[in-house]
Amino acid sequence: MLRILLFLATNAAILVVITVIFNLLGINGILDQQGVNLDLNALLLVSAIIGMSGSVISLMLSKWMAKKSMGVHVITHPQNQTEQWLVNVVNRQAQMAGIGMPEVGIFNTPDPNAFATGMNKNAALVAVSTGLLQTMNADEVEAVVGHEMTHVANGDMVTMALLQGVVNTFVYFLASVIGYIVDRVLLKNDRGLGIGYYITQMIAQICLSILASMIVMWFSRYREFKADAGGARLAGRGKMIAALKALQRAQNPQDLPGEFAAFGINGGGVSRLFMSHPPLEERIAALQNRR
Repeated sequence: MLRILLFLATNAAILVVITVIFNLLGINGILDQQGVNLDLNALLLVSAIIGMSGSVISLMLSKWMAKKSMGVHVITHPQNQTEQWLVNVVNRQAQMAGIGMPEVGIFNTPDPNAFATGMNKNAALVAVSTGLLQTMNADEVEAVVGHEMTHVANGDMVTMALLQGVVNTFVYFLASVIGYIVDRVLLKNDRGLGIGYYITQMIAQICLSILASMIVMWFSRYREFKADAGGARLAGRGKMIAALKALQRAQNPQDLPGEFAAFGINGGGVSRLFMSHPPLEERIAALQNRR
């Protein structure tokens, strides 16, 4: 709840800043002269509904989506020694992290990976791939699980969803304002919203979404360093470093699909600005230099 209130307060603070900037630049005066009665508060409310709803719904359905889209086998009754060991590791680390026992699952892919998801840190899902279990030793798998358990304990799934919702809100908000200005001021349209508004708003959303993605991915990379540090606390720094080095040896591993990529142990991107995870060598160096 505190996290949600913080993000609502952030929205309000940004609205105040935008209002001040608009007044300083005289944009409100220009719009008034053109007969544009733009209610920023109402527009922000609509933008928040549009921007936040998708992120919140996605978070609420995240466990269900992960199980269906990735074929996660949830271990309800361990069928072999490996499953029993994995459940025991998660249980022990959950107690150490002070969170409820997550659901534990395995998904079938040759790539070494793992992820955590769920909207409640006391009712999350932690899943590892068959490739991870086959290519890493027990100490390395334990460290990877610790990394994912830290994501859960830190509430990273909720934070990322709220952050995405906030940036979506302001992308739509600013794109709409730009659309109004182009349509009413530059194109002199005074008969409701014209084609200029819709085209401009769409182009502005695309451009602003690219910038917003950079912000979200920057936070995702920052969050990965924190999860590595948490994994080192839960399993041991040597084990965490060994796990990251094992990931380096993997040959062209595939990212997890969609939103789950940001919560995997490993991930890439087309460039540094759009990477959900920092390069593995930087993560290893951060742990090695940590005191």
